[in-house]
Amino acid sequence: MSRMVEPESVSKLEQQRTLADWLVVLEGLNMAHIELGLARMSLLAERLNLLSLPSHVITVGGTNGKGTTCALLESMLRAGGVSVGVYSSPHLVDYRERVRINGNSPAAADFCDAFAAVEAARLDDEGRETALTYFEFTTLAALWLFRAAAPKVVLLEVGLGGRLDATNVVASEQAVVTTISLDHTDWLGDDRESVGFEKAGIFRRAKPAVCGDANPPASLLAHAASLDTPLFCTGRDYTWSLADKQGQVAGTTWSFHGLGLALDDLPTPALPVMNAATALAALALSPFVLSEQAIRNGLMQAQLTGRLQQLSAQLWVDVAHNPESAEYLASQLSRIRKSGRLLGVVGMLKDKDIEHSLAPLADQLDGWYLASLGGPRGASAAELAQWQAGACFDSVAEALAAAEIDANEQDVIIAFGSFFTVADILASKEWQ
Repeated sequence: MSRMVEPESVSKLEQQRTLADWLVVLEGLNMAHIELGLARMSLLAERLNLLSLPSHVITVGGTNGKGTTCALLESMLRAGGVSVGVYSSPHLVDYRERVRINGNSPAAADFCDAFAAVEAARLDDEGRETALTYFEFTTLAALWLFRAAAPKVVLLEVGLGGRLDATNVVASEQAVVTTISLDHTDWLGDDRESVGFEKAGIFRRAKPAVCGDANPPASLLAHAASLDTPLFCTGRDYTWSLADKQGQVAGTTWSFHGLGLALDDLPTPALPVMNAATALAALALSPFVLSEQAIRNGLMQAQLTGRLQQLSAQLWVDVAHNPESAEYLASQLSRIRKSGRLLGVVGMLKDKDIEHSLAPLADQLDGWYLASLGGPRGASAAELAQWQAGACFDSVAEALAAAEIDANEQDVIIAFGSFFTVADILASKEWQ
């Protein structure tokens, strides 16, 4: 049995660190030779008593839509009076965005306490240190905060894949897989069957799971069957539609049928309806029964920073960064276009599928402003220009400034391509 971490094991130095101090420490962690896996997480989660939480845990994975599905589920549960904790990543401006408890981020001092507890747990009785990645360390801290707050529900957004992701160390009561497409191919494989197997790794034996992908890979279905996981899929076990009962496209309402629910004329949320349907399916399988009014209120109130978010009369931002999310963004641009041009500011990471992420927007945008992103993963504007002609700039700020100068009153600017692109704009414009 591994030792449990006691409060007195936290050093005085660790107790005195500010949140800014801790973030410097975390960003300087030695990541050399660390591979995906749960051995380190399991060891430290046991020491910290975090392998299970005093909450109903729902783990949410998938290629796209994880954050929005969590936000929609969170909003509906809160509208029904259920306390909710959410862990998501990455953050855009403030690190504390990664944890929400009843809609609010914990205080900086609470994060410091959590980090100190994790740091203390890294040393065994003989002084040997367990190496952790940034995400592993911060996930343990989030779990520590949730154990302390004990909300009725905890929603854990998977960081990468599922089977070997740090969030998967926790015992969960439900699982959700939103969509399955190619992303992070170096880690997850270069075909949907490989990716589907990794995503299905969050399923638990005999615990219900939802799949919001209309064409789930055979690997995901087979893994669910091998675990006797009750799997409920869109189009098979539940349906949703943007059309009304007479088959007319409603535009401002939608419907959901299945899993014991029959809801028509639902308000269309600010977030993607397909993710709202996935969230509703997860809610239907949970032990929490909400009134129809609470569901409607939650859908209307749901929002998430950086998801087709309007920052001014002229400027919109979206974190779309892979082909699937870019296709969805392209389908929504008619909503934001006015009578003038649509100008695109884009910055991307070089390990993304740049060619096929820009292609869906090629015929939609009237002008392109290509921005270099910093850091070892950032793509240069010249690299973006290999796939899409446009003006090149050294930073997102410069690209946006140029687009704002060129835009007239009837033009709209959409900035997208990466969480980093949106974060740069939110930070520079001080939009929180």
